[in-house]
Amino acid sequence: MIKLFRYLEKFKWLIFFTLLFMFVQAISELYLPTLMSEIVNNGMMKGDTVFIWKYGGYMLLVAGASSISSIIGAFLSSRTAVGFGTLLRDKVFTKVEGFSLNEFDKIGTASLITRTTNDITQIQTVLVMMMRFMIYAPIMCIGGIIMAYSKDKHLTLVLAFVLPLFVVTIALLAAKVVPLFKALQKKLDKVNQILRENLIGIRVIRAFNRVETERKRFYEANKDLTDTAIKVNKILAMMQPIMILLMNLTNITIIWVAAKRIDANKLQIGDMMAFIQYAMQILFSIIMVSIMFVMVPRAQASAERINEVLEIEPEIKDPKEPKTPKISKGHIEFRNVTFRYPGAESPALENISFEAKPGEVTAIIGGTGSGKSTILNLIMRFYDVESGSILIDGVDIRDMSQKELRSKIGYVPQTVVLFSGTIKDNIRYGKEDATDEEIMRAAEIAQATEFILNMKDGFDSLVSQGGTNLSGGQKQRLSIARALVKKPQIYMFDDSFSALDFKTDAKLRSELKKETSNSTVLIVAQRVATIMDADKIIVLDEGKIVGMGKHEELLRTCEVYREIVSSQLSEEEIA
Repeated sequence: MIKLFRYLEKFKWLIFFTLLFMFVQAISELYLPTLMSEIVNNGMMKGDTVFIWKYGGYMLLVAGASSISSIIGAFLSSRTAVGFGTLLRDKVFTKVEGFSLNEFDKIGTASLITRTTNDITQIQTVLVMMMRFMIYAPIMCIGGIIMAYSKDKHLTLVLAFVLPLFVVTIALLAAKVVPLFKALQKKLDKVNQILRENLIGIRVIRAFNRVETERKRFYEANKDLTDTAIKVNKILAMMQPIMILLMNLTNITIIWVAAKRIDANKLQIGDMMAFIQYAMQILFSIIMVSIMFVMVPRAQASAERINEVLEIEPEIKDPKEPKTPKISKGHIEFRNVTFRYPGAESPALENISFEAKPGEVTAIIGGTGSGKSTILNLIMRFYDVESGSILIDGVDIRDMSQKELRSKIGYVPQTVVLFSGTIKDNIRYGKEDATDEEIMRAAEIAQATEFILNMKDGFDSLVSQGGTNLSGGQKQRLSIARALVKKPQIYMFDDSFSALDFKTDAKLRSELKKETSNSTVLIVAQRVATIMDADKIIVLDEGKIVGMGKHEELLRTCEVYREIVSSQLSEEEIA
């Protein structure tokens, strides 16, 4: 957790004033029992009303100073903790944005969400407690012992026996709680993971009648979390009655010993009352510290998880001195590229070489798992190649900044992702400063205008989270419009026409051809009809290029391509 405290530099003045006001509160509260003992000894016992009023006024002023200091200290500590939490969330989010897909897979989406929310909240809570108690509790404890000793050193022997008993009791309870706190965060991750899977996959769950199975899976994970939380809280619940019992026994012992000393005329009643208050202050300060130390292990577990994210060095980084192509056209070249996914035995792509030129449509086709989408992922540098190189306009993409690289690309993913907001917002996601005319033009080319205008508010119609209020084809067309409005040098369509009917597909490709006549176009497709007219078709099989050329040429020379074509088209269509 100490590693994270380096981010507190921004809040150093808030922390300073928090500690200052906590110091004033502690000193004020330590002075109150002494004033009270003066009132009892020199005012009440002697019947001096003037003295009582005078010292009573002092007590009110000191109590007021203590209360004001407490309020200001609480406000400043809360503000510091909230600001620190905000900064941490921003750091984690920014760091995660720079992760490659491999790093996302390592940690897991559910765990990243827990770390950004629950874990940071745990640290915020402990930070407030630390700022409130790190000065206040030690001063109250040490100051209380000194003040108690000044009242009667013989009574202090009672504290010498009680304090170690307090510390040992707290240590035993903490030893049981610490491992449970660490387990609690992992079990919370599991519940979040199952919940997220269920919310995203609700259609599949219902389609396969697995609602009860998923309910049982969630129930088991939730029960496991609940059982651990109950176990933790049972141990913590034991602390309060044990502490109260020890405090009451301490009170009884002090009064019993003090009564004998008062009877022997060795102690005054006011001093006894002050001593009892100092004893309670000492014990309360130990309880405060104990609560903080019980909470710290949970926050420490959370801090380790946050540090794990912040300390990950992204595999994919921008070069120190990024290169910019002298001529920017969008020419793509693969040179003997080999790539394997982390942990995979065999390469997903092996010795891949080809060119995709501006003004041409390059199509990629092949069976499931042949590496089609992987090629697009490598071009966008979601992963880095194992060997070989990918060049855009003669510059290796690893020598370019990621921002510049991706600014050249308009990407339409295989799985459509839409964001909550309006249709206009979703299309404008491709280009922030796109005008209404550009948005409408992109929608028109993507064959989306008709269904958009049929919606209640047209382009201002709301898209629900994930686009659940749209059909698959509608979402696909909006995704295409989002790429078109960007007007990039390179268009990449990852099986982006599969949800369209043949008529819409044909019209869309016809309009696309006009719009992208000067751009490099890469199309990954399953349907032969989508890519028959491409200038170049690359046929993949098990990560290798087994054919490259135009449709007619591949029908003659490539057996894999002939098998794909014959499985989709009739003899008349092939002829």
